Amino acid sequence: MHSFLDAKHMAKALRQALAERGQNISHSDALELVARQYGFANWNMLAARIEAAQLKPLELPSGWHVASGTNERNYRLGIDPQTPGTALIESRPDRDAVIDRAGGETAVLMQSILADPYRGGRLRLTAELRTETAETATLWMRVDPVQGRYLHFDNLMQRPGGPLVGTAGWTERHVVLAVPEAAATIRYGFFLRGSGKVWARRFALEVVGPDVATTEPSPRYLSRPTNLDFGDGQPAA
Repeated sequence: MHSFLDAKHMAKALRQALAERGQNISHSDALELVARQYGFANWNMLAARIEAAQLKPLELPSGWHVASGTNERNYRLGIDPQTPGTALIESRPDRDAVIDRAGGETAVLMQSILADPYRGGRLRLTAELRTETAETATLWMRVDPVQGRYLHFDNLMQRPGGPLVGTAGWTERHVVLAVPEAAATIRYGFFLRGSGKVWARRFALEVVGPDVATTEPSPRYLSRPTNLDFGDGQPAA
């Protein structure tokens, strides 16, 4: 039984069958017809899907795992075979052909550790990132209790110059979070949102003193109730 991976052979057979009936079409037209039979708008989109299907999965680094919710049909995550000591997250070549980019899909490579040795202190996570045509790529860390919402979290998204966008050379980024006594686990890693590629290397997790400021965005609380009648800021009549 044929699959979309046999598209080129199917296009050749289709062209020959039509020629036998006196209907001559070009090879490119035959490819377009086969692509539409498989539900693709054109041959380029089907060719990208074939290329993606033939890419081998990357090997995961020891101790790391792919976060639940990551669609590995659309991403490859693991050690970059071309650069030992470097992890890679990349969107597969056909991702933009089958996924609505506005959906904000994210691929995450991470570690999870127990918080026991770090309770009552602060941790700094540091790594270097490099990107190629990335929509958004960044470092992140989260401190979780046994149950319920996280205690502390930062992914650089609310910091100027935090995430990497587009193509960028090796850039160091860091996150500093407090680890309260209620902490049970600490999770950290890096992610790619949307399409493109991001490489990561030289991860380090270290205890720092109270003199090192945390990077978690502060809640935006007002000092007192303000503008309750919505009168301030109205345009002049």
